[in-house]
Amino acid sequence: MLIGLALAFGPDNIPVSIWFWFSFLLAFGWLRRHGEINQASDELTLTDEWAEQCDAALPPLTVLVAAKDEEANIARCVDGLLAQDYPDLQVVAINDRSADRTGAILDETASRDARLEPVHVQSLPAGWFGKNNAMREGLLRAKGDWLCFTDADCAFDSTKLMRAAMCLAQKHGADLLSALPTLEARSFWERVVQPVAGGVMVYWYPPRKVNSPRAPHAYANGAFMMMPRATYDALGGHDAVRATLNEDMHFARLAKANGKRLLVVRAGEMFRVHMYSGWRQIWRGWSRIFYGCFGTLPRLLGSVAMLLFFSLSPWIALCVAPFLGADGQWLAGAAGVAILAQQSVLWRFYALTGNGAAWAVTYPLGAAACLAITCNAIGRLFGGSTNWRGATYVGGAQVSDGGRVSA
Repeated sequence: MLIGLALAFGPDNIPVSIWFWFSFLLAFGWLRRHGEINQASDELTLTDEWAEQCDAALPPLTVLVAAKDEEANIARCVDGLLAQDYPDLQVVAINDRSADRTGAILDETASRDARLEPVHVQSLPAGWFGKNNAMREGLLRAKGDWLCFTDADCAFDSTKLMRAAMCLAQKHGADLLSALPTLEARSFWERVVQPVAGGVMVYWYPPRKVNSPRAPHAYANGAFMMMPRATYDALGGHDAVRATLNEDMHFARLAKANGKRLLVVRAGEMFRVHMYSGWRQIWRGWSRIFYGCFGTLPRLLGSVAMLLFFSLSPWIALCVAPFLGADGQWLAGAAGVAILAQQSVLWRFYALTGNGAAWAVTYPLGAAACLAITCNAIGRLFGGSTNWRGATYVGGAQVSDGGRVSA
């Protein structure tokens, strides 16, 4: 009966008719996402108020940040960490073979504040990736009972972030707490690509499932990972992730696999991160993230299908419709309904990301860019190479560092 109705109402051409009805179903699929947006608004969020809700004394905390050629960001990052309202705080900043003034900036800051301990890494051992080795070197100086790993491109807007995160972690019994920053976008391509790429990550790793001990989903963001030193040691430390591009995801998977309590929360306006500048960095950076986070052909192909059919198909239909005569009018109408439903969700989602709701109109361009990035990540599975931070990787394995072959 439904098939008969579909053939009786709509385009006469069967392929166009299928596309027509798919577009209508797609509209309902997008409208259902409003429920997910509502749930996201109700999810646990890290705020300044959490800093006053500790049930126990705050344990000694060591914050570790690795920096390679980060002279533009490292002062802002370290100053924000040292400004934290936390009673027993140590900051270990690792200068990982930088060719710029990163090391000098760290030494200058340490001369004014004894809580900062700079570490200068001069070489990369065979079999190790740069950031993982840098963190391992920094851990040798760490004195805290708890550890917090962060990135040099983070800006800490709240002085209560560390205290609030510790209180929340203790309150919820978290063995690994990861706080999601606001993605700071400055250029056109950042504003176009970042929200879509972030949406792809949320699709595969919804916080509700990541935070559920019963679900296998595991995710963490390297911009902020807090855990007891005992948990870090039990997971094998950075030795367990020595040759991985996305060590944060691997720590999350290890935590879930070992029965540890994993908790991911949004950090609201407490801190932000500026990940990439310009298209070239965006292309390399998100290709690396997609490859490292998804890592299998089914997951990557699933992302391609999602972007192509769920995100782009109504826009493609709208472009094709004028060439299909009377059938095209039916298709254009259905595509228009799907696009309106899509945009109604995206305006809310883009506002949540801090990117500005109006940038939702660039969604098809961002989806096309993420589709290309995902295809590039698939290429890595078959031996494609990428360059990141001066190192070359093939299929996720490092083959050279500044011209030197690595094990």
